[in-house]
Amino acid sequence: MLEKAFTGSRRYGAWVGLLFLGILAGTAAYLFQLQYGLGAATGLGRDFPWGLYIAQFTFMVGVAASAVMVVLPYYLHDYKAFAKTVVLGECLAISSVVACQLFIFVDMGQPARLMNVILYPTPGSIIFWDMFVLSGYLGLNLLIAWVTFNAERKDVPPPAWIKPAIILSIPWAVSIHTVTAFLFSGLKAHPYWMTAILAPRFLATAFAAGPALLILLILLVRRTSGLYAGKEAVRTLGKIIAYAMAAHVFFFVVEIFTALYGNIPGHLVPFQYLFLGAGGKAAFVPWMWASVLLSVGAFAALLFPAARENEKTLAWICVSVIIGIWIEKGFILVVAGFVPNPFGHLIEYRPAPLEILISLGVYCTGLLVLTFLCRIVTMVRRAAMPAREDA
Repeated sequence: MLEKAFTGSRRYGAWVGLLFLGILAGTAAYLFQLQYGLGAATGLGRDFPWGLYIAQFTFMVGVAASAVMVVLPYYLHDYKAFAKTVVLGECLAISSVVACQLFIFVDMGQPARLMNVILYPTPGSIIFWDMFVLSGYLGLNLLIAWVTFNAERKDVPPPAWIKPAIILSIPWAVSIHTVTAFLFSGLKAHPYWMTAILAPRFLATAFAAGPALLILLILLVRRTSGLYAGKEAVRTLGKIIAYAMAAHVFFFVVEIFTALYGNIPGHLVPFQYLFLGAGGKAAFVPWMWASVLLSVGAFAALLFPAARENEKTLAWICVSVIIGIWIEKGFILVVAGFVPNPFGHLIEYRPAPLEILISLGVYCTGLLVLTFLCRIVTMVRRAAMPAREDA
């Protein structure tokens, strides 16, 4: 079955080749970083120990956790419309966790440091638990995807013993993003992150961006292979995005109100910097407003059933949701947490070209995993179609 990932049309081969080129470029950039260090190769330093890598990690953890939005209705509530969607959701989760772990790997600087987490476990550290839940979630999704897809290929129900693993994966999905939020909200010196609703905010954005990516994946699979998960599945995912975006917008407004009304400088200055600029620094003001306009605009469009049920319109809405959330959560969230620095100075962070190239290499790796997994799924389903039609 795995051999199907390595066969395909010229267009498929060109896409895989392009991803390999991106991986090679990212690897070359990482080797330069490994030789000269994070300080010389990236925009990271004393004022910004976290940057583009951790921001992308945070975004991709949310995408991985969003698989629960198809797993829970299908396996716990027997929602048949997700029958063809749940495996694609698992594929998206697996490739996202792979990207997450690679972003942590490149951010560590020296690969040997990863062994310290394994050889000298510290249960009192949030990073230890983050590594634990991510590794466990990857293992669960690999197991569930393999067993359930094999059952689908043979046209038989999944074995009963896999049900506990499926049930366990649901709270586990919530835990991976909750623990990631705790990495930020537990840091006392960074008021922008130190909020009790950071974990709910993370989950809301995850349950919006993840299903949005899944809808685009479903539409792409239909266009490239002719296999379709069904209109009802796409419409239901659209409704899930609408509810998640409502929570996301509400939580963000609550944060802004608390900062403005409380008027605590440590909490207020990051918002001033992001929306208006502060201390003569305003590099991220256009990005922040773009995120707000895209997110609010997408949410407003999702309120209309006609927009949600038109797949072309819904695809553009999904793109707006993904970009809006990526800007806010996949970049600005980390930057704003370090503004101002502990000395009260406003110093701006800009990712170095090598950081961007390494990040693109990681994304290419995740996309390659997703491409191979989706290729296997579509090829097996296509081969099974004539036999089922004859039956």
